[in-house]
Amino acid sequence: MLLVDLQTAFVAGDEAVPDAARVLDRGRALLARARAAGALVVHLQNDGAPGTVDEPRTPGWALHLPVEPGPRESVIRKSEDDGFDGTPLGALLDGAGVRALALCGVLSEMCVAATARTALARDFRVVLPHDAHATYDIPAAAGISERVPAALSSRAAEWALGDEAEIVPRAADVTFTAPRRGR
Repeated sequence: MLLVDLQTAFVAGDEAVPDAARVLDRGRALLARARAAGALVVHLQNDGAPGTVDEPRTPGWALHLPVEPGPRESVIRKSEDDGFDGTPLGALLDGAGVRALALCGVLSEMCVAATARTALARDFRVVLPHDAHATYDIPAAAGISERVPAALSSRAAEWALGDEAEIVPRAADVTFTAPRRGR
């Protein structure tokens, strides 16, 4: 289970993504089921640049859902959209025998999609529940387009992953098992 950037800046308060309450609800449910099954849980935490809402050690940088540190749950900090880029994520998943990943979090077209693409390139099975990720509205651009609602942007991010990712309608349909060591 990968929880992507469920940080206070993006899921609480006035600057939260429009569907933050839904994503947090689905994230809590997925997290509880993953823990109960003994699945590996990884919280990805973005280290934003100085002055941004997710700058390290600022209130917005904090993970919003509780972490239960231990051999089956960890936090991996990242500075790029892709959770694999410059982090120990790949080695952690390989070492634990993980071959399938469920992803939830924010932002659909950025960190969620970038991490999903690399997971697919590394031959992981990727499951992305439609109701467990979100993003912001895309503002209008003069001469290009009107505002694009967040829900449409999230759906376009799913579509852009192609037919390799398994897009499921509901997080409630995702099941977990503890990984087996080795491949």
